[in-house]
Amino acid sequence: METAQFWGYRRPDGRVGVRNHVLILPTIVCATQAAKQVTELVHGTVSFIHQHGCAQVGADYEQTFRTYVGTGTNPNVYGVVVMGLGCETHQGRSVAQEIAKSGKPVELVSIQDHGGTLGAVAEAARIAAQMVQDASALVREPFDISELIVGTECGGSDACSGLSANPAVGYVSDMIVDRGGTAILAETTELIGAEHLLANRAVDDQVAKRVYEVIEAMEKRAIAMGVDIRTGNPSPGNRKGGLTTLEEKSLGAAAKAGTRPLQELIHYAERPTKKGLVWMDTPGHDIEQLTGMVAGGAQIVLFTSGRGTPTGSPIAPVIKIATNTSMFERMRENMDINAGTIIEGKESLESVGRRIFDELLLTASGKLTKSEILKQHDFGIWRIGPTF
Repeated sequence: METAQFWGYRRPDGRVGVRNHVLILPTIVCATQAAKQVTELVHGTVSFIHQHGCAQVGADYEQTFRTYVGTGTNPNVYGVVVMGLGCETHQGRSVAQEIAKSGKPVELVSIQDHGGTLGAVAEAARIAAQMVQDASALVREPFDISELIVGTECGGSDACSGLSANPAVGYVSDMIVDRGGTAILAETTELIGAEHLLANRAVDDQVAKRVYEVIEAMEKRAIAMGVDIRTGNPSPGNRKGGLTTLEEKSLGAAAKAGTRPLQELIHYAERPTKKGLVWMDTPGHDIEQLTGMVAGGAQIVLFTSGRGTPTGSPIAPVIKIATNTSMFERMRENMDINAGTIIEGKESLESVGRRIFDELLLTASGKLTKSEILKQHDFGIWRIGPTF
């Protein structure tokens, strides 16, 4: 088996990034516009809009906090300017202190402490400008693919997803795992009905038991609301694309996991503790699962779609893979790879898998994806509790 390398950046905590961003991280919705203004002033910075950060308690608070910290510590980030309001539940100081444990540069700017928006933006921009200049002095080095955590995801699925792009990504997942890397499977909602297949591949009984537990918990959330989870999944677009049931959709989604053993099942936005195939417990919502995997350390994401989507991340390149050629041709500005050639009989699953793998290495070494070029900086945290 041949080795595979990419060119990246070694971080102080030992992990390797494939991008070199300075992140302006707003810990409260009230600071998101100020953070956005900083990115407009300072080239080389990224940020995101969200609605979280206050009036959250318990496990919901902890999950949001973990997502903030995981996003800031993702190895694609060189340094972080944490922007807070000052009176919110998720205190910027606490987030900054946790991120600082990774050894990367971190600074805190509070809107209230700096006399309002204009003062805070000016201070954050000053700090960010210096971080960007320092980051620009770093030079990429060669690393083995075993340093990568690759997220896998499907959104806007159709009847071709389980026949073309998803199994091709599963082939790539096996290639990554076989070379010592980590592949994340997510979307617990869209694995309902296929959980037994993954449980049978668990490395031990404890992991197999956990598979059934997270599936049951997801179903119970819907039951507690008095609704049928299948009224929202498959979505209207999934149905128009030819999918008829959640179980049918799940069998296709599970194909992204390839064939290797399931090593562990982790919480949302949690960093894997083992190499190999890992399942992260996330909802089916595209942006929320993407955010969770990136917060868990994924440096790059493979995203399949049959209906088409512009989805991207502020800090991780997202490679968009079309399940059918007609959509790929229609949405070339958003899609990176066409797996519809499998459906047409022009290419084998293995051939498309190799193309995806090659694109993965190019992207990890610096090639921009369509979502990066279009600045599709999507961010959304899975809320598991009410706002108080």
